[in-house]
Amino acid sequence: MSAVTIIDVSPRDGLQNDPKWTSTEDKVALIEKLVRSGIKKVEATSFVHPKKVPQLADAKELLESIAHFDGIEAIALIPNMKGYERARVHRLSEVNYVSAATETFNEKNIGMSISQNMSQFKELVKEAKKDGIKTCFSVAVSFGCPYEGDVKEDYVIEIVQQALEAGADRIGIADTIGIAIPNQVEQLMAKVLEIAGETPVAIHLHDTRGLGLSNAYMAYRTGIRIFETSASGIGGCPFAPGAAGNLATEDLCYLFERMKVQTGIHFNHLLEAADFAASLSTKTPLGRIRHVEKISEKGNAV
Repeated sequence: MSAVTIIDVSPRDGLQNDPKWTSTEDKVALIEKLVRSGIKKVEATSFVHPKKVPQLADAKELLESIAHFDGIEAIALIPNMKGYERARVHRLSEVNYVSAATETFNEKNIGMSISQNMSQFKELVKEAKKDGIKTCFSVAVSFGCPYEGDVKEDYVIEIVQQALEAGADRIGIADTIGIAIPNQVEQLMAKVLEIAGETPVAIHLHDTRGLGLSNAYMAYRTGIRIFETSASGIGGCPFAPGAAGNLATEDLCYLFERMKVQTGIHFNHLLEAADFAASLSTKTPLGRIRHVEKISEKGNAV
């Protein structure tokens, strides 16, 4: 079966909303453990204004601390051009630019209309191409919004089409509040894949209602091969009331390993990273496998 790429977002999305300050040293240690497990792509931090997300105010220091890591492709979330100006000086393989599928969420999350957001993205893409940095355009609340309710697929597709025309190197579809069900995932992701063509498409799943793994399986069946998850399932969006943590990296890895889908991840080392991620969070982690699985001496789940 086709191999997958798992992008771990726990250092950014996993910790951004935690009320307890996590030291830069602990964030670096978490990233080091993730890389040791075989995860090559890590969304390490964000260049959101520190007043909005104080937990990630150390973005500069963090990226400087991991610049020497071998085998890592560091990603940073970028809310606007000002954020990109701060990020571009660092060793980044990619920046993740976020818009929303609804105007209300976009205003609360980014402080701009969707149209204004797209205009800035077009400007950013031009600069990123000059700098040799790839761009991912992610669409938040693609399956449902905490302020506007149901989201029409056509809205998401229209935003994706504009991002593709602007030159996005990757598209991300996010279930920010964990409201999606498998048939929604199948329908929307099939349409996104069709218009994306050769441009890679990722899915970012939250596990608020316990359907994250089912949705990931359906996304894989539909053709998605890039998944954004968080070690131990920590996290949640500070601008989405009631949103619980992310789909746990180790839970998804366990599923794929049992399905004989190659992940390139060493499961034992991943569990160590997940345990450490859980220790950094004040919230109850959503990950399940690390609590119940016994690991054989060969490192395979049994």
